[in-house]
Amino acid sequence: MGIFSQKKGQQKEQEAVIWLKKQAVKIIATNFRCKGGEIDIIGIDKQQTLIFFEVKFRQATTHGFASEFIDQSKQQKIIRCAQFFLLKNAKYENFNMRFDSLSFQAKQSKPDWLKDVFWVGF
Repeated sequence: MGIFSQKKGQQKEQEAVIWLKKQAVKIIATNFRCKGGEIDIIGIDKQQTLIFFEVKFRQATTHGFASEFIDQSKQQKIIRCAQFFLLKNAKYENFNMRFDSLSFQAKQSKPDWLKDVFWVGF
């Protein structure tokens, strides 16, 4: 990933945090890292659902929409990090959980929020 893409990704993640707070999502972690992966944002919604967010940005849709870039390999990395997060934060292990994506397209001020982009049986 080039430096421009990295900076743009960080900017969109910050915008996503601000937007999620306006949607009444309590942010409990950002850029949570584990061996082999990262979760962009972890939050809790009004229904007390623990949500692991992947934030994606695409300049153009000619090669697909941002949300289409969470492939099987990326899902496995997110799942491993979610499991590690729960090991380190046992108070959340009995929460309902879900994996969502926030997708930004160029010149889009708010993200598309796709809920339950993939399922896991913990």
